[in-house]
Amino acid sequence: MNLIKRLFTSVIAGTLLVSSSFEHVKASDREVRIYSGRHYNTDKQIYKKFAEETGIKIRLIEATGISLVERLKREGSKSKADVILLVDAARISNAAKSGLLQSYRSNELDKNVPVEYRDPQARWYALTRRVRVMVANPKKVDINSINDYSDLASPALEGLVCVRKRSSPYNQSLVANQIVNKGEAKTKEWLKGMISNISQPFFPGDIGVIRAVAQGKCGVGIVNHYYVSRMLAGVNGRKDQSLAKKVKVLTPNPAHVNVSAGGIAKYAENREEAIQLLEYLASPDGSSGLAGPTFEHPLVGFNKTDEVTQFGEFTADNVTIDQLGANNKKAIKLMRMAGWD
Repeated sequence: MNLIKRLFTSVIAGTLLVSSSFEHVKASDREVRIYSGRHYNTDKQIYKKFAEETGIKIRLIEATGISLVERLKREGSKSKADVILLVDAARISNAAKSGLLQSYRSNELDKNVPVEYRDPQARWYALTRRVRVMVANPKKVDINSINDYSDLASPALEGLVCVRKRSSPYNQSLVANQIVNKGEAKTKEWLKGMISNISQPFFPGDIGVIRAVAQGKCGVGIVNHYYVSRMLAGVNGRKDQSLAKKVKVLTPNPAHVNVSAGGIAKYAENREEAIQLLEYLASPDGSSGLAGPTFEHPLVGFNKTDEVTQFGEFTADNVTIDQLGANNKKAIKLMRMAGWD
């Protein structure tokens, strides 16, 4: 329970409760209970708008994705969760495969969520998109020679590549993406070459990678695009803002796209309200509302903030989110074999 983020607000019709437990809250006919792996205060504004428009109360628990999945497994049929929100393809896919989500059909969700961003068995739907890009320091590397993830295996980048730890679900999904796109043999070759180019310790987070590239400790790294945007916007302070201006964002064409996604918990007590919330979040206004202030991309179109548009538009490859989840275990195995700690 110590991993759960504890926030407290009052609860009245049309408002939001953020808590560490639902156990002492009397159920309502018009409420929906969320376990969320998203950690953005701006999400609460979207929930508040939904509550005001529908009269459905939102009850929210936030924690890391892996903590929420383990909690659901522990709680079993006693779980009070209605909606599960997670921030990676493998995590939402694995939650579904573990029997933690239920299948449901919705014409609105089928209309608003592109087929490649939803579960073939209708257990989850994507809500926002994030692009795995490369960040480079033009003073350390020739940015014109880096056009694809595979270029990071070039001998010319020996000692100049830095990446986040193997445990990062974003990196796992990137490797799964390469397995689907290029096959296992070529992915092994790429991993071997890229890991041999790493001289820095593996970083715990994407922001650390961006800082290292900006400071010239390495020349190029792999991150989610919105981390750079957050730094450029000054979310992390002036120092990080200054560092972000020193790196160049390089987006492969086509690019690997990951998602945040939502599904209905297996034992949801407020199923209809849960469906209504997911329909709202996946709608054009809902998806843009979630993605705009977090610098993610909505399901359709692009983020319009200055901090994202300067990177240019992107073309997503043809790998589906379901394929990323299906290849997660194989990706982890190949990463381990290549020495990706």
